[in-house]
Order: sequence, then C-alpha cells, then structure tokens
Amino acid sequence: MTNDDYLELQLGDLLDRLAADGLAPGGGSAAALTVAFAARLVAMVSRCSTGWSEAPGVVAQANAIGERAVELAHTDGRVWEEALIALRDAEAKESADARRDFALEQKLEAAAAAPLEIASLGADAAALAALAGEHGEATYRADAAAAAALAAGGATAAAHLVRVNLGVRSADPRLARARASEEAARDVAARLLESHR
Repeated sequence: MTNDDYLELQLGDLLDRLAADGLAPGGGSAAALTVAFAARLVAMVSRCSTGWSEAPGVVAQANAIGERAVELAHTDGRVWEEALIALRDAEAKESADARRDFALEQKLEAAAAAPLEIASLGADAAALAALAGEHGEATYRADAAAAAALAAGGATAAAHLVRVNLGVRSADPRLARARASEEAARDVAARLLESHR
C-alpha cells in the first residue's frame, strides 16, 4: 500500500497502518490529521452558532485548514518515507559521494517543510477555535476548547519534528517559525481550557 491511498482506509485500518512498519504514515501525518480534526470541530461549532455573523467565514477558513492538513498528511508521509529510505541507503554505503550527500540533504529539507506548515496550520486552527469559543453558541464552546487542544497537540508534534529533522540546523529560521506556531497554539488552548473548568 502506498501513502497516496492510506487515507481511504477505515479508521481502524489507518491506525493499524500507523503502527505497522516505521514507514508512512508517521508522526507528521498523525499531527496533520490531528490538526484536520481540530479544524473540522471548529467548523462544526461555528456552523451551529446561528446567531454569530462571522460564523460562515470561520467555517470556510476552518474547512480550508482541514483540507490543507489532510493534503499535508499525504505529503508528509511521502517525503518522510523518501528521507528514511535515503538515510538507510546512506548508512549502508560507507563512502557516499558529494552528489549522494546533496540528494540526501534535499530529501531531509523536504521532510522538514511539511511539519513546518502543519505547525502553522495548527496555530491557525487554534486561533479560529478561540473565535468560536468566544463568539459561538455556548452549548458548543467546550468543543471549541477541545479543538484548540487538538490543534495545539498537532502543532507541538509538528514543531518537534522540525526540531529533530537532520536537515534543520540550530540557527535555521524555520525553528523559530515552528516554535512560534507551537507557542501560539498552546497559549490559545491553555486559555480556552482554563475558561471551561
């Protein structure tokens, strides 16, 4: 089975695939799907908030985030698998030439790009959850808080993957962007969860 079709699986089969062999899907795909769940929850809360004039716009934005996150689950699965295979190949060959090293670096760079965008989407989903939690129907505000918590979890996982990626150095500006997304999502989630205690 390729990573291009695993999202067509039943949920139980997808979870089995996630636990299977260390190839795709992996942590980045799981983070992306978590953000997608968060975004869809925000859309539900907003859609159920009939007295909120901005709700349709929030629904549209949340759905767009969810769709992009699902696309990134595919992308991350593909680039992670390619990077992992390249790393294994490099380890198997004691003397890789410069061209091979460059090819490996390119795969590692690609593997860092998807989690960076996933973290950013997590922050965006959390920001929309904050709007839904503040202005949405009171009955569904706990769902908005849950959405923020999921978004923060996805952003945190994705930011971690950016940090540990071998293609990202300590001074890389992508690290700062990943951390900013993670912190923004976590702050929103903490605030919303605290308000529903």
